[in-house]
Amino acid sequence: MAIAIRKPNEITKLKAAGEIVGKTLQYLQNIIYPGMTLKEIDTLGETYIRELGAEPSFKGLYGFTGSVCTSLNEVCIHGVPDNTVVQEGDILGLDIGTKLEGYYGDAAITMAVGKISEEDEALIACSKEALYHAIEAIKPGMRFKELSQILETFIIGRGFVPLRDYCGHGIGTKPHDEPNIPNYLEGKPNQGPKIKNGMVFCLEPMVCQKSGTPVLLEDQWSVISEDQLRSAHYEHQVAVVDGKAVILTEA
Repeated sequence: MAIAIRKPNEITKLKAAGEIVGKTLQYLQNIIYPGMTLKEIDTLGETYIRELGAEPSFKGLYGFTGSVCTSLNEVCIHGVPDNTVVQEGDILGLDIGTKLEGYYGDAAITMAVGKISEEDEALIACSKEALYHAIEAIKPGMRFKELSQILETFIIGRGFVPLRDYCGHGIGTKPHDEPNIPNYLEGKPNQGPKIKNGMVFCLEPMVCQKSGTPVLLEDQWSVISEDQLRSAHYEHQVAVVDGKAVILTEA
């Protein structure tokens, strides 16, 4: 497994791509309201990305038809934008990728549409806070498996479970690169590659309520839990610089 070590100028380029992701997520979060369709949200996201000078990297990636993954309620990841209307009380995952001068950005949020239940607030908070908790823990010399263990322990400690078979990943001049970073421990935490200064990767806790077993829907993209309950997803792209993780996908 060869995990790229990025030079400072490369990290600068990755940050430029990442900031456009962060700005687009913020923009969409501020304008989405009950009554919009997922397709309308996707179009607004794509237009905004292009206005900021980047390409929507998800469009056409592996055959995906949209620019924004719009994962509604029980859909945890990879929701395809269609004519479904978002309603008051829904929760909506937005996952966005950009490409700028050959470098990629990638991040995700799960947002409330109007007022949501306390249970949904707790679910979203688990995913978001697990992400920031793990980012705070990153330091050179620790293993990626330790990071997976930190994410799993946090999620389970909140009474939820991580989605299985899907993971965070390296990123750079490819949208997905080595290493794969599950949100749960596989094997032992003292195995596998170590985190080093200059590495750039995405962490993305995917949180389910009762079962982490994934089910792929008929569209061959949308992933839900077999418990068919609502789920949440957050993601940031980070670079390890001077011994700590720096978030590249903030607005």
